[in-house]
Amino acid sequence: MIVWLNGTFGAGKTTTSRHLAEMLPGARIFDSEHVGYMLRPVLADVTVRDFQDHPPWRALVVETAAQVLGYVGGTLVVPQTVLVRPYWQELAGGFARAGIPVRHFVLHAESEQLARRIEQDDVETGARKWRLDHLADYEAALPWLREEGEVVPTEGVAPDEVARRIAASVA
Repeated sequence: MIVWLNGTFGAGKTTTSRHLAEMLPGARIFDSEHVGYMLRPVLADVTVRDFQDHPPWRALVVETAAQVLGYVGGTLVVPQTVLVRPYWQELAGGFARAGIPVRHFVLHAESEQLARRIEQDDVETGARKWRLDHLADYEAALPWLREEGEVVPTEGVAPDEVARRIAASVA
């Protein structure tokens, strides 16, 4: 099974995924962003806005998840923002064809709260502007995210509690 934690930057995906992986038996975190990091030097001459724009990223995320689950079983917790609906549908379709059930959660906070979290983040300070610039993309994607995922509010809720709510829903 895959538990996909979607939502924009600052929503709490990374922190929540750590707690969630501890709560779900046999769970491990699969940060699909590393697939994008792997592709960057290989596709350096192909200009895209985001590594998710590379079709091989989407195919490799599905294949890597299938290989890992086939090897060790359990649950993969994937903390990854996907704001382009056709990309999400491609991923979800690939998982379905591979026989992998997916629970898609959208960690949500209002834009003002997200901006505060990003501004106060002292870990990814170099990406602050990039992350802030993507808040509008999240707002634009929110209608379809609400249709295709389970929205989990994160404002005023500690990440471990968000993880508990998701774990209870998955169980």
